[in-house]
Amino acid sequence: MSEEIELVASGVPELDELLKGGYIQGRTYLVQGASGTGKSLLGQHFLRAGLDADETVVYIHGEESRQDILVNAARLDIDIRDAEFLDIGPGTDFFAEDKSYNLVEATEVESEQFTQDIKHVIEDVDPDRILIDPITQLQYVERDEHQYRKRLQSLIRFLRNRQVTTVATRTLDRERTRETTHDDFESLSDGVVNLYLDEHERRIAVPKHRGLGQIDGTHGLEIREHGIEVYPQSIPKHDNRTFDPELVSTGDETLDGLLGGGIERGTVSFISGPTGIGKSTTGAQILAGIVEDGGTALGYLFEESIDQFVHRSETLGLPISEMRAQESLWLTETEPLVRSAEEFDHHVLDQVDEHAPDAVFIDGLSGYKISLQGNEQRLVRRLHGLTRILENRGIAVIVTDEADRLTGIPEATSTNTSYIADNIVFLSYVEVDGELDRAIGVIKKRLGDFDSRFHRFAIESGEGLVIEGPFDAVRGIMQRSSTYPVPDESHRTTDQS
Repeated sequence: MSEEIELVASGVPELDELLKGGYIQGRTYLVQGASGTGKSLLGQHFLRAGLDADETVVYIHGEESRQDILVNAARLDIDIRDAEFLDIGPGTDFFAEDKSYNLVEATEVESEQFTQDIKHVIEDVDPDRILIDPITQLQYVERDEHQYRKRLQSLIRFLRNRQVTTVATRTLDRERTRETTHDDFESLSDGVVNLYLDEHERRIAVPKHRGLGQIDGTHGLEIREHGIEVYPQSIPKHDNRTFDPELVSTGDETLDGLLGGGIERGTVSFISGPTGIGKSTTGAQILAGIVEDGGTALGYLFEESIDQFVHRSETLGLPISEMRAQESLWLTETEPLVRSAEEFDHHVLDQVDEHAPDAVFIDGLSGYKISLQGNEQRLVRRLHGLTRILENRGIAVIVTDEADRLTGIPEATSTNTSYIADNIVFLSYVEVDGELDRAIGVIKKRLGDFDSRFHRFAIESGEGLVIEGPFDAVRGIMQRSSTYPVPDESHRTTDQS
């Protein structure tokens, strides 16, 4: 008969999600990471969850005093005063007394005392949960690695026989935090939780969970005023949704014409171009058009404040304040390096659940990659995952992206993100006969036909985006060289520069 599994809350609901339900009762777990990653705090959440469930809990500590632990935990609203404490660290008398011991004899004495102290507190208190912070205190008093492994095996079996759920912490050198090799305690543990702190970014991973499995990969982690917050990766689910490419109007008849009638629900549209060309204005114009047509939208600003975005948009004749007051448009300003990409994803999806928008606007991709924590490659993967989830919900996603050159089109999008986009609208500066014009064109559309010609456009006060006629007699807009008029209506395309 197979063992019946009972789940135990970790104290952090999102960690339970990564553990596919939580810790397993009676099992032993290792929480490890470099100094300052939050190991003790995660263990304290575990004890607090036990107290909330009217369980008996024991805190076995060796580096901080009971008073210091309580004070530090209370600062993060974690009250563990009702826990039973066992201090296995050396007291002040170890430093003050002038005594000498034979090293082997002292180690054997300390090891036996350590074991007996733990055994007695477990037999006296009969706890449901134990936090050993840190487990390396046991390693320090063993005479060799072989004895340490035997002691660990014995301790784990003793705890399991009494159905005590145990979390043990261990501090790793920063050079070891990314290693994948397992040592004795990792192999003996039923589960391993790794915490990382790299360039001010916190991450969490569960590489092992015996009996239940785990959600793989690294995930966002923050330490805030109420303790640890975990943000699992947002993984798109494969569903049987029937794709319905219903067109959503941009609010501009000419732009709709360029896009073959508008943008489809459940697609991602990139608005790309060099700095100052009008990408945010084009995005704001589309948002305004969707709202004026009876829809709702969410906007996330990475490169300017809400006040600046609203002021600039209204100067161009877009009634953003009115739309916000009517609760048909919600704007969020993202502060630099405060959130992980996973936390941003959760924030967006929570707002999507609350407001059920027709469109989501992310302005802009460069600010997204700078403002959110993490390396660029992972941020792009997270953006792809988020947009796939929004697509699956039938939401039109609009992203502004900055090109690295003022003229021409070297690449459709920055950092190889074109695979995310279903539609790409490109804006560019165009030099014609020594004068600077602006061009707008659609260079990618997965669904349906579109106008493949580049059109002149302007950003005008009180009117916003004004699209004029096509550059019918101009060649070279997509090239690095300057453009030129085609004489006598010829169709020559050779470089004249």
